[in-house]
Amino acid sequence: MHWKITALWGGKKVELRETQRAVTPFGGLVVFFEFLRQVGYREAVSKYLPFHLTCPNAIDPVATFTAFLLSVVAGARRFAHTSLLRADVALQALLGISRFPGDDTIRNLFKRFGQGQCQRFFSGLWGWQLARLPECSAGYSLDLDSTVFERYGRQQGALRGPNPRKHGRPSHHPLVAVLAEAHFLLHGWLRSGNCGTARGVVEFLKEALALLPEKHAIRVVRADAGFFDQQLLGFLEQRGLSYIIVARLTLWLKREAARVSSWRALDEHYAVGEFSLQLWGWDRPRRFVVIREQLRSERPSLGRKLLEVPGYTFRVFVSNLALPPEEIWREYNRRADMENRIAELKHDLGADDFCLREFFATEAAFRSILLLFNLLAEFQRASGLRTYRQPATLRTQVFLCGALLGRAGHRLVLHLSASWGGLQPRIPLLENVLAYGVPTSPKLNSAPAT
Repeated sequence: MHWKITALWGGKKVELRETQRAVTPFGGLVVFFEFLRQVGYREAVSKYLPFHLTCPNAIDPVATFTAFLLSVVAGARRFAHTSLLRADVALQALLGISRFPGDDTIRNLFKRFGQGQCQRFFSGLWGWQLARLPECSAGYSLDLDSTVFERYGRQQGALRGPNPRKHGRPSHHPLVAVLAEAHFLLHGWLRSGNCGTARGVVEFLKEALALLPEKHAIRVVRADAGFFDQQLLGFLEQRGLSYIIVARLTLWLKREAARVSSWRALDEHYAVGEFSLQLWGWDRPRRFVVIREQLRSERPSLGRKLLEVPGYTFRVFVSNLALPPEEIWREYNRRADMENRIAELKHDLGADDFCLREFFATEAAFRSILLLFNLLAEFQRASGLRTYRQPATLRTQVFLCGALLGRAGHRLVLHLSASWGGLQPRIPLLENVLAYGVPTSPKLNSAPAT
């Protein structure tokens, strides 16, 4: 029996038939697969993954872990969505696996993770990634931020705490550190929902800095008012790190900001000033930079209003940098890109949606997505993409491509659909990936043009 439908426009009949050929909508992933092979992904995960199954019928845990990452790349936002690729025979042939794990198999893998296994596994993989991180001559900017993952149900660590969107909803409160210039997530913690923003940040930074190879320097640490804490400032000063942190406008800081009498105008709307103050409980006075903005009707003004100084809003930063106040302000404003990293983790990779009852199983899934983010960022450097692209943009512009799996003798052949872009636009990406990491003889290095 033949089934037919009518086209929405034109009224033509379209006959429906079934094919036995292996078809995939993600033919463009071949470039990403070649990148993973080039950097030794399978060997690295096999080396550090603490689980080895002896049952002859069990799926290799490395394949199960990879299946989870690829499901997220394909758009999965729940563990149940990871079965999306289970019927994709063409993709499985490209991977070289005979069986694609189901969602229960992937859940059971993450349930095996305890605190020790989670720490050892991801620390090893981060060291493997950082070994290929390009050097930044001026040093990297390290940005700190936290976010809220709302939870529904009864998961370990899902407690009531600060939640700007849904007050009173149980949540987790993860902490993330980003190397801004490389779009690299240096470290991440999953914390219970009742944690304050700065809770455990010193230990977190100790772990993050221990991961960073000595060849990489930190130029400045930037953070918002949630990290305005004496312990953090003291730790950064002890390590000799420069910092710019938004000051929490307590009563004493408001009074000092209102008392500033020496203002230097930047333009007709902005002026800068500064003062030194030792707050209660601090071991030393520190430099505060104040940005004063005039209230305007045509655009909203940032900062806080002070009753003592009507007509203006104020922003206050604490910093140990010996720079003019306006340069400190401009330097901190570059931290705004950190919000894009949080949004990409949530909206493009579903970092807030993969949750299990066990806390460290959820943390393992969360840190796996951080690992995937770094792999996608490195893939862009390796493939020669000129500008940074968000994970969802990579999915639609590079990875999404209809393809048919066929054979030519004993060889597998993947036919990429020309109407989806086909092979030609991906050939330069493949060439760059194949040359990635291959050392060049010094005598072949061309002299820079003058």
